[in-house]
Amino acid sequence: MARYCRPLLRRFYSAAAKSTSAAGRGTGKKNLVFLGSPQVLATIPQTLSFAVRSLISETMVEHQVAASVLDTLLAASSSPDSAFQVAAVVTQPPAAKNRGRKLLPSAVAQLALDRGFPEDLIFAPERAGEESFLSDLKEVKPDVCITAAYGNILPQRFLDIPSCGTVNVHPSLLPLYRGAAPVQRALQDGVTETGVSIAYTVRALDAGPVIASERFSVDEYIKAPELLAILFDIGSKLLIHELPSILDRSAQEKAQPQDDSKATLAPKLNSDESWLSFDQEAKVLHNKVRAFAGWPGTRAKLQLINQKGEPDPLEIKVISTKVSTSCDKTGDENEILFSGSSLLVPCSGSSRLEVLELQLPGKKVTTARDFWNGLRGQRLLKSS
Repeated sequence: MARYCRPLLRRFYSAAAKSTSAAGRGTGKKNLVFLGSPQVLATIPQTLSFAVRSLISETMVEHQVAASVLDTLLAASSSPDSAFQVAAVVTQPPAAKNRGRKLLPSAVAQLALDRGFPEDLIFAPERAGEESFLSDLKEVKPDVCITAAYGNILPQRFLDIPSCGTVNVHPSLLPLYRGAAPVQRALQDGVTETGVSIAYTVRALDAGPVIASERFSVDEYIKAPELLAILFDIGSKLLIHELPSILDRSAQEKAQPQDDSKATLAPKLNSDESWLSFDQEAKVLHNKVRAFAGWPGTRAKLQLINQKGEPDPLEIKVISTKVSTSCDKTGDENEILFSGSSLLVPCSGSSRLEVLELQLPGKKVTTARDFWNGLRGQRLLKSS
């Protein structure tokens, strides 16, 4: 792992001109370069305030979505009759993680290393437009570049390098949900169907011609991390199916231009959005909990009323919910009740949100029943 010292100087993995030139000779296979960097959700130190820690669950691990696409490509390329080989891997520089703040590789880089991929063929530029990186990429002589959750803007100078173009695995049915958070925004909107698209990359955001897409039905309980994993798994298989046409360039003829008039945007999530407002309907809040699961999570402000009638503010992280369909208990318009296995929170339009799991300051995720039993007769109100 000695080569990881170079990103400390804000560089990237070693240049690989000689190695890559030698690696591609005599195989008869097309050169594929993969670019991906999963979102990092590391364990958060207990020393941070709950206001910060509540944004990220203690049990979070790295999303492996981009790494799963690379794994599929590496497995397919190892077949004797494969038409391509993975000539290089591009990812984000190592990042400081966990208590020791030690620089660790991205899940994509780690998977490549675990699969025996040469270190000197793993690039980690700060920006994809760096001259030194573009020079080394040209030495690789990629026929096609594949991106999956890369998170780095690709300049035209990059896009001009691969002879068969750059292709993106995007977890939405383009032109819907172009942008950084397509799965999260789709769930927030309460969609019942989404999918994954294989599309050419152009300078405009997720606006290139679509080579192929596959639909997926969304149930009302699936959360963003799970749906991301499913869609990228579908997308990796779809990509393998389409790669022959991409490499012989027939995909360029069949790819369908997007209808820009039907495009919707999926901007990245912001931690300031994590608060739940019970002035909204329960279904809206339930969809937000599903969408923001993982990061940044969803938070709510409540009021504990002790036996003396004194209020005590309480901030919780809301983990799992559902929309109440019936309730045989009644309270005042701000009172939170308990029924079955759920906290019943009154919301707009006479709707109720059932909170099934939650997290208290400095504690692990708990069930609503265990939380309610711990109140010991105290009343619970939603904050005004």
